[in-house]
Amino acid sequence: MRVAITGAAGNIGRTLLAGLGAAGHDVVGVDRTEPPDGGSDQVTIADIATDDDALRAVVTGADAVVHLAAVAHETDLETALDTHVRLTHRVLEYAQAAGVRRLVYASSNHAVGFTPRAEALTVETRPRPDTYYGLGKVAGEALCSLFHDRYGLEVACLRIGSFRDRPRNRRALSTWLSPADAVRLVDACLTAPELGFAAVYGVSANTRGWWDLGPARALGYRPEDDAERWAAEIESTQESTEDRRDSEYVGGEFTRIELGR
Repeated sequence: MRVAITGAAGNIGRTLLAGLGAAGHDVVGVDRTEPPDGGSDQVTIADIATDDDALRAVVTGADAVVHLAAVAHETDLETALDTHVRLTHRVLEYAQAAGVRRLVYASSNHAVGFTPRAEALTVETRPRPDTYYGLGKVAGEALCSLFHDRYGLEVACLRIGSFRDRPRNRRALSTWLSPADAVRLVDACLTAPELGFAAVYGVSANTRGWWDLGPARALGYRPEDDAERWAAEIESTQESTEDRRDSEYVGGEFTRIELGR
């Protein structure tokens, strides 16, 4: 497939650019900043929030769009609306106009961040954003649902957990998404025979995981990594009350940071 990635210079973007290419996809990207490892003929440097021509060019001819571009931390409400709602709307409109068949949206676990720990958290849980960032992701998912129902665009909304090279704290023993599994998850969403509209949790096959991976597995996702590899090290060094509390909610520390800062 020809796959266009917005936010291609970010951590997940660079991972997918290489990983999806290695999986056989023809991948192009766009970002307003140059990748930290230098320029690439695969990535166009442009701000798609304002540059109509650049956005149109990157989605034209694409079979699918992976929409990652956003401010990936808490902001004031107006910035959250710009980066998660208005920008996602632009990408959806241009993708639909260009005849793109499928879109993968980088949502976040913070869309349901105030959900308490459960035996298995399903994707049907009600929206419980923990921040304006999480609120923006809830609205982004709603826009994706609207474009699916209105225009038949196939969409996967990925409620991504803790994307890092390795888990860093007790919470991440449950919520970690490895770079390799991120590629596997997005590739599954791109190639699933039947996608429709799907919301799935983006985590690895963690022994301590409590977010339901059933919907992602139904699309063909086969995670191979497990945060338990680092459990002994993390448990021996992180015993704080804050760390334990952060493990009790989906959104972790986002449930206690100052709203809008």
